[in-house]
Amino acid sequence: MRRKDREVTKISELMEIIAQCKVCRIGMQDKDGLYIVPMNFGYTYEDNQLELFFHSAKEGRKISSLKDNNEVCFEMDCEHRLITADEACQYGYSYKSIIGNGKVIFIDDAKEKKLGLSALMKHQTGKDFSFDEKMINSVCVFKVIVDNYTGKYHI
Repeated sequence: MRRKDREVTKISELMEIIAQCKVCRIGMQDKDGLYIVPMNFGYTYEDNQLELFFHSAKEGRKISSLKDNNEVCFEMDCEHRLITADEACQYGYSYKSIIGNGKVIFIDDAKEKKLGLSALMKHQTGKDFSFDEKMINSVCVFKVIVDNYTGKYHI
């Protein structure tokens, strides 16, 4: 990272940023080129391992791309605010962000699908939900097992 003065290194601060973000952009590549998709997500952080959970339709470009190549990058950001100034080149933008890489794993096990969907809904709404078989069978659930990530802020 070029701007070490803006790097977030404490796990507690990284988790605070992730907790504030509601959209995660997933970057992937397929035969047609690079592809990025903004998605709502949920997450877990256990035993120093970050996992991001997503749900989707069962088919489409995203699913095909991820099945062909499960390596992805991701980005999420929050706390956006324009920093004004007297001159154009002195303007700035305040933000917090997380950028990383990982591998997609499709979840087929019903119990694990429920856990992934629960993490997603808890993160998005703050509420606990239950899911029946019909619900979990109607969507594709996958997770990104995060290999590495960095946090950055500009306040």
